[in-house]
Amino acid sequence: MKRGFSVEEYRARLARAQAAMERAGLGAILLTTEPDIRYFTGYLTRFWESPSRPWFLVLPLTGAPVAVIPSIGAALMAKTWIRDIRTWSAPDPEDDGVSLLADTLRGTGGPVGVPSGPESHLRMPLADFERVKRASGLEWRNDGGIVAALRAVKSEAEIDKIAHSCGLAGRAFDRVHEIAAPGVPLSQVFRDFQRLLLEEGADWVPYLAGGAGPDGYGDVISPASEVPLGGGDVLMLDTGAVWDGYFCDYDRNFAIGHATKAQQDAHHRLVDAVAAAFDIARPGARASDLWRAMADIVGDGDAAGRLGHGLGMQLTEGLSLTAKDHTVLEPGMVITLEPGVALLPGRIMVHEENIAITKGAPRRLSRFSGRELAVI
Repeated sequence: MKRGFSVEEYRARLARAQAAMERAGLGAILLTTEPDIRYFTGYLTRFWESPSRPWFLVLPLTGAPVAVIPSIGAALMAKTWIRDIRTWSAPDPEDDGVSLLADTLRGTGGPVGVPSGPESHLRMPLADFERVKRASGLEWRNDGGIVAALRAVKSEAEIDKIAHSCGLAGRAFDRVHEIAAPGVPLSQVFRDFQRLLLEEGADWVPYLAGGAGPDGYGDVISPASEVPLGGGDVLMLDTGAVWDGYFCDYDRNFAIGHATKAQQDAHHRLVDAVAAAFDIARPGARASDLWRAMADIVGDGDAAGRLGHGLGMQLTEGLSLTAKDHTVLEPGMVITLEPGVALLPGRIMVHEENIAITKGAPRRLSRFSGRELAVI
């Protein structure tokens, strides 16, 4: 699969943003976070792991985006479709891009919108943000959810990248028998599974979680312990592997040695819950509808927590499958279906798949698990 996107795709994203900006009365949008900036530029680097430098992208109401970035990033940004690249030598404790950004924004005339809704954050010092606002002399607002709404609906090219990431994870899951066996510490399984993901083509593995135990696992976010796997345990691995900047996010359960009736019964309910949500995952359905379809099967009723979420350039983004999220599904949305069941108090099993909403039946992005729990 080809990496990156065509310039036409980026121009289309910008055009949709500018049309929404005109309706909202905005003269510019200021972006400071990695996924938002990459969405409009294609600027892909792991240098964001360093918090010492801020990065800015200005979307004007008319014309092309303007990158206002540390000089260390100029060469890479020049490889994207962005041509107006303004730099300073960073970090600069006296003026870390503040004057350059304020001058750039003043040229748009404002008002300036900043993503401010759920899951948003400002990736620059708050003191510098206040300085930029004062120096610009412009009106400032939230962006009205414009950027989040654009990112929620993926293009076919974006969906294909997520499917590619799901495919390489599926090949790694097919090889878990190579690394998991009675006596192997869970921490070793985690390390080896990341290796399998890289061998199968992942660019990196920012997220890996899981658990193991005879009656399920206590949670799905704890670091792996040194406790060895035992016969009769159920092992779960949940990965967010990245290919060309796009995540997969799904898990698989495995019985070690043999599966108990309780484990198989729990797995059946999980697979059935996914199927129930998949069957109604059509345009016009609400996130809460899919949650209800799964919650009624896994048995937690109104007490069930989030049972899935949006997926894309971030491991979780956008909507949540909860009772209170009434987001209407649209073609192009990519979501996870993630029910969980309790085997005993404090012991659970979870199951997760990735799908894309289309005009008709949803598209399976992960290769769905069989109904029977796999045994290693």
